[in-house]
This record gives sequence, C-alpha cells and structure tokens, in this order.
Amino acid sequence: MSRKEQLKLVKKHVKNKNLVKHMIATENVLEDLAVYLEEDKKKWATAGLLHDIDYDNTAEDPKNHSLLGAEILEKAGFEDDIVYAVKVHNPAHGFERKSKLDKALYCADPVTGLIVASALIHPDKKLNSIDTPFVLKRFNEKQFARGANRDQISACSELGLSLDKFVSLALEAMQKNHKELGL
Repeated sequence: MSRKEQLKLVKKHVKNKNLVKHMIATENVLEDLAVYLEEDKKKWATAGLLHDIDYDNTAEDPKNHSLLGAEILEKAGFEDDIVYAVKVHNPAHGFERKSKLDKALYCADPVTGLIVASALIHPDKKLNSIDTPFVLKRFNEKQFARGANRDQISACSELGLSLDKFVSLALEAMQKNHKELGL
C-alpha cells in the first residue's frame, strides 16, 4: 500500500487533525531511526504512521487501544510484524516487545509529544527553534508534558541509543517535516 493510500486509511479512521500530525511525526521518527539502525525504512515508517489508527474509537477505552488498531491493520492486509508492533506499542497490555521495530515504536510514540510540547513553549512555536538540549531539559521537568512517558522514551536504550542521541534523531526527523507538522 502506498503512503498516499495509508494516509487515506488514517483519515478514514482518525478525525482529530492533531492526532494525524502526531501519527505523521511518529512516521518521520521511525523512518529516520530505520535509516540510522539500517532497518527497512518503508516498513518502519508505515508502522509509525498507522500506530494510532484506532485512537478515535479507543480514547475512552485504553485497554482496547492498539488491539483494535492491530485488527484494522490485519484486515487491511499489512505485514504481521507491522501489526504486532502496533499491537505492542501500548504499555497497558504488557506484551513483549520482540523486534527492533516493536521497541522503536514504543519509545518513538511519546517522544514526539515531548518534542511538540517543547516547541509550543518556545516563543515562536517552531520545531526549528529548539535543539536537543532544550528538549532534554524539558524531559527532566517531570511536570512538563506529563503524557510523554519518560520510561517509555528511555526505552531507546533497548535499541542501543543514548537518550541524547535518540532525542536528537527524533527532533531532526520532525524538523525535516516541520511544514506538514505545522510547526
């Protein structure tokens, strides 16, 4: 399925424009992580783009979030490893993260929120106005962007990445696509 078709599928299931931007940001981060880690960038980008496809239907029911998404993707014919990565990215289930893709999606999901929140407190509210030290300072402020699970972000170590390197890669990935992300 082409990216255009994937985006059409996302917009069929997700009406919240900010959530769509989050999904695109996660796509950007996973694509760049795949390149850095010498993995399949198309597959990783696809998992990032589609990971919250069920959120409009499960926002009030977090125990079903990612399970419904995995069902949607399975029915649409996506590869098993993409379906599994989407299924296990929700820590509420406690599923084992087996592959690098599983681990990457798990830590990339919340880091995009931390980066967006960091950009939004900057005077011009632009991704290109912030840097890695700025985001890391926000990371250490536990009351800042409380929804960005620090333990999940720190799981980047499971990919052999330091927190500094992971945040740097994620920020750069999002900065490259700042126009589509609206920041």
